[in-house]
Amino acid sequence: MHWNVLSRPAIQAQKRALVKTLCYRLVMLLITVTVAWAVVGDVGAALNIGFVTNLVKTGTYYLYERTWAHISWGVTT
Repeated sequence: MHWNVLSRPAIQAQKRALVKTLCYRLVMLLITVTVAWAVVGDVGAALNIGFVTNLVKTGTYYLYERTWAHISWGVTT
């Protein structure tokens, strides 16, 4: 079966990137909160650290993913 992933509509690619970003960041949120809790010993502080850092990282990862969607280097047709 031959799939041409480059012919997907742009909106589908954006939705896919968004879902991938959110799933990845959820896992990273859990890891960050767990590590922060182990380091600071306070659940509230760990949650604050986890949410703030992951909010910033989610936005930057999404922009990174969308930027690479426009780069054709390494993509064969």
